Amino acid sequence: MALRTIVTTPEPVLRRKAKTVTKFDENLQTLIDDMIETMREAPGVGLAAPQVGVSERVIVVEYYENEEDEEAEDAEEAPKRLYAIINPEITRTSVEKEVAAEGCLSIPGVMGDVERHLGLTVKGLNRRGQPVTLKLKDWTARIFQHEIDHLNGVLFTDLASRVWKPEGPIEDKV
Repeated sequence: MALRTIVTTPEPVLRRKAKTVTKFDENLQTLIDDMIETMREAPGVGLAAPQVGVSERVIVVEYYENEEDEEAEDAEEAPKRLYAIINPEITRTSVEKEVAAEGCLSIPGVMGDVERHLGLTVKGLNRRGQPVTLKLKDWTARIFQHEIDHLNGVLFTDLASRVWKPEGPIEDKV
């Protein structure tokens, strides 16, 4: 595993629609492992392959199983769930939406208010090429929407109703 450089705007790869993955080979496994290490080091809760300069439909997300765990005093001990999804596709969305602040590792120093679906179903493949279906809600659903947007060349600032530069360090970068 190796850390990869996170590309930032205006890098053109961030604006391209990423290619569908067809080979589940050693190169893909290395990419996934590197993305996980890079996301954790950043630190972030999600990362899409275009953010490390690779125009392929691969995302990694790591977040708490239960949102209450993040708020707990012993959050460091709470279990996080790690997802590596290839060719993810949103197949269902909730009617309910919510506006919340987002940040992005590829747009450092900027936050924005983005409206997202509170629940969704994502279909894709795991790192071994086996089909997976995920029913996601709340913050985890938001992270997946953000990362899948990256695969389509969409940045959160394109969707934000308000964008600003926070005064302190950015927490929970997506």
